[in-house]
Amino acid sequence: MTTRSHQHRSEGSGSENAALNTDLGRLFEHQLQDTYYAENAITKALPKMIKAARSDELKDAFEKHLTQTEGHVARLETVFQMIGRKAEGTPCEAIKGIIREGDEIASEFGKTQAGDAGLAAAAQAVEHYEIARYGALKAWARELGLHQAVSLLEATEGEEIDTDKLLSDLAAQFNATAAGDDARS
Repeated sequence: MTTRSHQHRSEGSGSENAALNTDLGRLFEHQLQDTYYAENAITKALPKMIKAARSDELKDAFEKHLTQTEGHVARLETVFQMIGRKAEGTPCEAIKGIIREGDEIASEFGKTQAGDAGLAAAAQAVEHYEIARYGALKAWARELGLHQAVSLLEATEGEEIDTDKLLSDLAAQFNATAAGDDARS
């Protein structure tokens, strides 16, 4: 029977953390790299979404989230520092696909109410992905004894949840307006 020692639950020493040498630790590090890649990809995608949006409210939401996302990248870099690892991403096919879908919506529907409804939905797909990732990272960090990392990941998760709520509210407006536009044509 194995036991956990408090020595294995330390963080921030800059040296190899024994907890990170477990399967869960390696999974945490891999997901951290995946999420870092995703957040950086999102910072590149959001300016295109801002440009594609018709509604000033949606543009404002995307601009606010771009600023937040830059902060998310910085928080992830801090977590990498805490565990003594270099901040680097690993390509994430999931976020590439979600971003590609948003690009297709913008291309197909342009600056219309339906286009804004589609962009809001695509952005929500990004948020749901991020909420799931940060929830898992937070839980794993807690198990690994990375308490400062938990706080940072929890702060980001909260911002992602708030952004999703805002996008849900905006999407409801766009959906109703787009449906009205279709009924009139």
